[in-house]
Amino acid sequence: MSGELPDDLRPERSRTAGSSIPVTDTADLLVAYLARLGVEYVWGVPGGAIEPFLNAVARGMAHGGPRPVVARHETGAAFMAHGYHAATGRLGVCFATTGPGATNLITGVASAHANEVPMLVLTAQTALENFGRGALQESSCTGVDTVGMFRHCTRYNTLVSHPAQLEIKLARAILAAFQRPYGPSHLSLPMDVLKAPAPVSAPSFDLSRQVHSSAQVDQQAVQALIELLIKARHPVFVVGAGCAEAVGSLLELAVLLQAEVVTTPHAKGLVNSYHPLYRGVFGFAGHADARRALAADNADLVVAAGTNLGEWATEGWDADLLVSERLVHVDESRANLHQSPMARLHVHGNLAAVFASVLKQVKDCLGTAHETGVHALAAEHTGPRHRRFRLANEGKWQSGAVPIKPQRLMYELSRRLPPATRFFADSGNSMVWAIHYLLPFDRRVSGRRGVNVPLFQAATEWASMGWAIGAAVGAARARADMPVVCITGDGALLMSGQELTVAVQERLSLLFVVLNDSALGMVRHGQRLNGAEQVGFELPRVNFAAAARAMGARAHVVRSPADLAALDLAGLARAGGPVVLDVRVDPDEIPPMSARLKVLQGGAASRGGR
Repeated sequence: MSGELPDDLRPERSRTAGSSIPVTDTADLLVAYLARLGVEYVWGVPGGAIEPFLNAVARGMAHGGPRPVVARHETGAAFMAHGYHAATGRLGVCFATTGPGATNLITGVASAHANEVPMLVLTAQTALENFGRGALQESSCTGVDTVGMFRHCTRYNTLVSHPAQLEIKLARAILAAFQRPYGPSHLSLPMDVLKAPAPVSAPSFDLSRQVHSSAQVDQQAVQALIELLIKARHPVFVVGAGCAEAVGSLLELAVLLQAEVVTTPHAKGLVNSYHPLYRGVFGFAGHADARRALAADNADLVVAAGTNLGEWATEGWDADLLVSERLVHVDESRANLHQSPMARLHVHGNLAAVFASVLKQVKDCLGTAHETGVHALAAEHTGPRHRRFRLANEGKWQSGAVPIKPQRLMYELSRRLPPATRFFADSGNSMVWAIHYLLPFDRRVSGRRGVNVPLFQAATEWASMGWAIGAAVGAARARADMPVVCITGDGALLMSGQELTVAVQERLSLLFVVLNDSALGMVRHGQRLNGAEQVGFELPRVNFAAAARAMGARAHVVRSPADLAALDLAGLARAGGPVVLDVRVDPDEIPPMSARLKVLQGGAASRGGR
């Protein structure tokens, strides 16, 4: 998601919320800043050293400040903060006590760092006077140095060693989180600093105005891009996750130029699966037609926007397709642009501003004739769903076989859940099946301007098992108006399934779909396809429906398409509490993961079909 805040978080409202919180302690000042930014929830696990912060949260709640949601494990709290940001565009905030509380956060924070998620990470320290004395759970520079541990997975990382430092360090942390490339910032907070009298009676800075993405663009590069687009015979657009703000203008531009569009796995769900120009996902678990669009002889210009061009976005850095001299790379992050030294053109700047400017000038160049094509495509898009790309093993998408095929499961989820549904897919087989076979749907032909909440989310870069469980909880808590579905596996649920009780406690309408094959499926199939020893992938047979009921959730076992047909999926997604579907999928179906295997074997993906 972008740093551009939704309309309900504009400074006028957020400033009022923060000003209404009485500030006595330093911790109160911290909470007042969060309220100014419109943060509604903070996610974490309490403990003695972080208690002063929670006391301030409790005082602030009476004045419109955020309220705490208690995770069952700190990693889950960071995943929830990620999901909260994904659903709202707001800053995700997670907290933990000192020692193991802080170290438990690290995996979730590393995931946010790799996936460029703005996050504020608050961890406690023992009192400053006890540093070096062997205090319980001491994690200062003289103990287990948690500030040192967070150094490599944060954009900003510091110990607040005096109350007077809090305000300026907090401001720097928040602004760093929303600076490209986005990511988490970490403040280590000794408990005596949190309890100390606040140095000011109210926040001194209005940070809500400063976390917006800059509208600056490289105008010379924009003009060069326009010239290339006008001259191109057959441009192809590659949409990355960074296009959340720009996708409306970008798709309208594609329609004007009759340019084919593909997405990276990270951006699946930003473009309607049934858009007339959409050719599917290129990259990990992608579609052959997306490859063909990029490999076509007449595809003389490839415009990749908002993507880091990592392994998953390029199908293992395929030099014949995306990573080539035909490439124009458009991004707000210079770090991402550094990944494409072979590109014929780099365009640096805010993507919404870049594509708004390009669209306006291309319209002026092409005249009204192309506007007719825009209206015709828009009219076509309001009719029946018609997909312009093929799936691997297309027949299995609607297979009636028992046990149910994962492909058929994705078909039913695509077809029977409301168009506004947001899907969160976990690492492992569930993510692979979802990237290829799940087709989120809405009726946008051009996309909305401003923040677009993607219909599909996966923590692709760090690929933490269990991420989707926490992230879906965060999203469902933030947005009760939208159906949220977590697609996870039995391995991930065994690792992080305790967070289901958070959904129960919060009474969240949230549908958990568990692909249950009694295995770490991606490991199993990877070993088999690589000719490796078949070892270490087995999991016990678990009745997740029974386990979910024991936790207080509703649950159903699904063994066949008929079992699934008997369920009102749309109703279950709006059930007023979590529902778990224990889906006993066919364990022998091989997911579309060939590009990943080729990288593991030491070579890039080759040209050709799957």
